[in-house]
Amino acid sequence: MEEFHKVRRLPPYVFEQVNRLKAAARAGGADIIDLGMGNPDLPTPKGIVDKLCEVVQDPRSHRYSASKGIPGLRRAQASYYARRFGVKLDPDTQVVATLGSKEGFANMAQAITAPGDVILCPNPTYPIHAFGFLMAGGVIRSLPVEPDDSFFPPLERAIRHSIPKPIALVINYPSNPTAHVASLDFYKEVVAFARKHELFILSDLAYSEIYFDGNPPPSVLEVPGAIDVTVEFTSMSKTFSMPGWRIGFAVGNERLVSALTRVKSYLDYGAFTPIQVAATHALNGDGTDIAEVRNVYRRRRDVMVDAFGKAGFEVPPPAATMFAWAKIPEPFRHLGSLEFSKLLVEKADVAVAPGIGFGEQGDEYVRLALVENEHRIRQAARNIKKFFSTADETMHNVISLNAHR
Repeated sequence: MEEFHKVRRLPPYVFEQVNRLKAAARAGGADIIDLGMGNPDLPTPKGIVDKLCEVVQDPRSHRYSASKGIPGLRRAQASYYARRFGVKLDPDTQVVATLGSKEGFANMAQAITAPGDVILCPNPTYPIHAFGFLMAGGVIRSLPVEPDDSFFPPLERAIRHSIPKPIALVINYPSNPTAHVASLDFYKEVVAFARKHELFILSDLAYSEIYFDGNPPPSVLEVPGAIDVTVEFTSMSKTFSMPGWRIGFAVGNERLVSALTRVKSYLDYGAFTPIQVAATHALNGDGTDIAEVRNVYRRRRDVMVDAFGKAGFEVPPPAATMFAWAKIPEPFRHLGSLEFSKLLVEKADVAVAPGIGFGEQGDEYVRLALVENEHRIRQAARNIKKFFSTADETMHNVISLNAHR
């Protein structure tokens, strides 16, 4: 049967192939060390859980909630931006709560995209940054992801040669999957470019609090005038180990926030009120919980860089995020990231995310998530080292998919 129109616009979900292999291996008794999905394994801090349990006892909290977020939650997010970035936001008009940043991004695409609209998007990047617009009928034009001088010449060419003129630019720093971090000077150039060419900026700042070298990543909204053209998305998932709670935010330009709020009002009634109250409690905290999460990821990063390096798999230390972005070792690079990822499951009991799943420019890389404890990360490195040492004998029948093209 012919696929539906919007489904046809979506490429095959690359990660599902690795997930199927992973599930089959586990069904066969294998102990798979899963460094693939960015699914935090750390427990949500006790104070946040206790607040949820307290509020859920009140039957009044079981009714429909507010789609745009309860007032206290929006005020807490505005206060967080004031403390962390020195950015003043009106919680009534410049803040909307979302069911995670992924939902917020997808619904923003629905709110602002007409069929055929061109969106400028980094490659590689988190899939919803492109697919949200594809599902809304938009067209993606890819840009490099590095936040340096190499970013702007392709951006200029995209403006000159795209018909119709692009309506928005997606940025994501700290980047998922590459872990690149942008400077405030870079953001100043981006904002100046967007204002000159009448572009909206859609900034994904989900990893603003997961940084390791003492330099907190900035927000693009710190740039004077950025709020005239920018909406920024954040999430409670990684910062507070609350991925399953599904709470995030979009903040910034009133027109964009209003459009997203209106679309959401037709689609959902907001997160469960006790979750919103618990999220408010988290945002109003003293930052101790955030620091503890950050320290855990830093230790795991250091263990991974050291242990994988000794195994013959060089992993550059990420400055931020809960991911490492590592080039496939040269003897295996010709296979591409999907086949290499499948091999790691089959022959090393280790799952990673193939870089091709984030865009064609990621096919020489895999993403490694810091979602296993230090012991398990060391075990993954030992498994990989053993596989690498026997690869000449065990891979004689492996053929790159590229050989058939």
